[in-house]
Amino acid sequence: LQSAIYPELWLASVVPAQTKLWQHYLHTNFIQLTDIPLQQMYPTFGLDRAIALWGAGLSYGWPILAIDGGTALTLTGADAAQNLIGGAILPGLGLQMRSLHEGTAGLPLVELPTELPTLWAKDTEMAIQSGIVWTAISGLNTIIEQWCHRYPNSEIVLTGGDAMVLQTYFNQWQSAYPNQWIHFIKVDSHLVFRGIAAL
Repeated sequence: LQSAIYPELWLASVVPAQTKLWQHYLHTNFIQLTDIPLQQMYPTFGLDRAIALWGAGLSYGWPILAIDGGTALTLTGADAAQNLIGGAILPGLGLQMRSLHEGTAGLPLVELPTELPTLWAKDTEMAIQSGIVWTAISGLNTIIEQWCHRYPNSEIVLTGGDAMVLQTYFNQWQSAYPNQWIHFIKVDSHLVFRGIAAL
């Protein structure tokens, strides 16, 4: 009866305030970084990145590159032996938009475009979209190309709230700047859940 009232909860959180809310809930299992069987992780490696990478590797095979388009935009890779190779973290696309608005006196808050914006914008809103999107896609392209040279048989998986729009940008980028690896990108919005389920 008690387990029916209080179902088992598996929790992985990188937000301390949210973690605290669930500490007194019965039947809570807190997932820790040490629970994830990836090799060569460092102590400050983000739990969300580790779980997404674990879920991606188990779902799509190793080596794997997981790109999470959330509040932070992260790239995280592991090799065929499930060793963490490392990655990169930058502000997510929405966070970059908000930062420009909040950190300047006159720039408006703009939305992410649904398609790759024109590079040479002729108004402020489109210039913000162009600067953020083109810089992000160019940077991601460089990192992914280096990854693919190192691990040519790797899968590449997009996840997070901006995954679909990033895939759209990459597909449109492909028509202007052909890259072989773009065709291999998959979108999976459930990588973290796949990782938690596996753990």
